[in-house]
Amino acid sequence: MMRRAALVLAATFALAGFGMTGTAQAAPRCVNTHDFSKWLADFKKDALAHGINRETLNAASPEMVFDESVIRRDSGQGVFQLTFIQFSNRLLGGKRIPNGMAKIQEHRSLFNRIEKTYGVPAEVITAVWGLESDYGALFGKFKILPALTTLAYDCRRGDKFREELIDALRIIQRGDKTVDQMTGNWAGEFGGMQFTPSNYIKYGVDFDGDGHRDLVNSIPDTLASAANYLHAIGWRRGEPWLQEVTVPDELPWHEADLDTQHPRSQWVAWGVKSAHGAALPRDNMPASLILPMGRKGPAFLGYQNFHVFTDWNASFVYATTVAYFATRLGGAPPVNETGARDIKPITTEQMMELQRQLSKRGLDVGEVDGRLGAGTRKAVATMQVKYGMPADAWPTEELIARLQSERNPAPVAPLARKPGTETKAAERPATSPKPAPPVTAAPVSSAPVTAAPSEPAIETPRPRPNRAATAQPVDEPAAAPPPSASRDRVTVRVWTVQGCLTLRMSPEKAREYRRC
Repeated sequence: MMRRAALVLAATFALAGFGMTGTAQAAPRCVNTHDFSKWLADFKKDALAHGINRETLNAASPEMVFDESVIRRDSGQGVFQLTFIQFSNRLLGGKRIPNGMAKIQEHRSLFNRIEKTYGVPAEVITAVWGLESDYGALFGKFKILPALTTLAYDCRRGDKFREELIDALRIIQRGDKTVDQMTGNWAGEFGGMQFTPSNYIKYGVDFDGDGHRDLVNSIPDTLASAANYLHAIGWRRGEPWLQEVTVPDELPWHEADLDTQHPRSQWVAWGVKSAHGAALPRDNMPASLILPMGRKGPAFLGYQNFHVFTDWNASFVYATTVAYFATRLGGAPPVNETGARDIKPITTEQMMELQRQLSKRGLDVGEVDGRLGAGTRKAVATMQVKYGMPADAWPTEELIARLQSERNPAPVAPLARKPGTETKAAERPATSPKPAPPVTAAPVSSAPVTAAPSEPAIETPRPRPNRAATAQPVDEPAAAPPPSASRDRVTVRVWTVQGCLTLRMSPEKAREYRRC
């Protein structure tokens, strides 16, 4: 649910108002034919059976109504093609980065406590906070209960939102929020981190000690809850997440895949270099090569912690942007855009035609929805290999033309990898339920953050490590490629706010979702 591209901030002005390529494609809609009043009466009986008391139901009932505008918004979600550079420049432009640095300084003592507890650094929490609600400035003005009631009744994803509506009632019943205070996003997410009610219940924490988990008005509760969630989905204390690199002209491009990891020593051997600062260590720390715009665009090494961003939000461009944002808050310079200036993204219509052509060859792209997701990228790389093109997974008009020129397309086997040469996402170690012991990262000098003159001096700022380029954390040996875990990741089709998506996750997490 939280893993959506249409976050409050991005949906409001990034996808709707910026330079977009292609036409929005509205998803096909089912038709609601059952009686709403009967459905609502049945739901209330079910809510009582799930522990919601009559007092809470009576207080919430005036707002448990059908709102046609929510259905229109859900039906009108468009698909637009924005490159990583376009998306990140729009979301991180203006004062977003300096404001984020000022927030880190303003709440330095709080961030120190949170990192000690959950192991998640200030710049990561702040990056998510900045993009989800502009540091608490934009919560959304929709009433949560009518929105969730409508979506729970709706034929498209009713079962999932039925659970969310019950959890929203639980939040009211335990006194965290009143009915009138339940406002946020049209899809039922609210607070500074845009939590769904279910995630509010699971991961919300009372960090200010007032007896309530308030993820709207309490900054300590908001930031600590985000850290608790990130920790729960796999954040590894003291380790880096994303690092900009440069790539050579020739490389086994099909190895540049989010679900494939190699030791840094292997990437160095293939000619990958750090874009800033010291040379890449020739160690065993596993990393994926991420090419969000193909081999001619920006390049990053994504470490184990990068996958936490993709678990927070399944949108590849969003996950890369928020991870990059966190590196900027940690002292990294702007990404090198030189090679990306001449890259032209294909239109939404072209993307859908590409997906149709790939599907004809038996390649799994998920839905033909015009989105460049993980399945489409893998299928693109497969056909690039077949045609002798650099397999960087970036869709081009040339590739579409090659596909269309085949009169009788035959099934194509997905790319096969040599056993023992990579560490896939399915082999990432299972998340520990308890925070790891504190690990002190080796400090790397960076430009100090200057607080606004009106801000009180909370404490002397610690030297901030440039986590974007941090090597191994001290006190830990070089990380060897992890062995296959018993709880391997699986590929499943699940309902999210975006619709039906193909995601990789642990079997345990997959059970939390409604399958498509």
